[in-house]
Amino acid sequence: MSDSASSPTFPLPTSLAEVRERIDVIDSELVRLLARRQGLVRAAAAFKSDDQAVRAPDRVARVIASVRERAVDAGLEPAVAEAVWRAMIDAFIEVELAQHAAQR
Repeated sequence: MSDSASSPTFPLPTSLAEVRERIDVIDSELVRLLARRQGLVRAAAAFKSDDQAVRAPDRVARVIASVRERAVDAGLEPAVAEAVWRAMIDAFIEVELAQHAAQR
């Protein structure tokens, strides 16, 4: 496992202000990535036949299992990764359900 906060390419911050600045940069990157993901979620709605296909519990289970594995490899607590992904997936399911309903 690697800790990107203290790896050779990411030396430890020397102040709380620097920690917060780095977190803000990461948050900005996350927002951009989430916006891209939302676009794909909206597009996926066109390919699904009903609300059950949108909810796709088997797909959610596979995604969560995969994320937990990747989290370990990245040095992220698997429980944190799972909690974040479940919240994100739940929110995007609502977006996709609305998109799916609008396309009917």
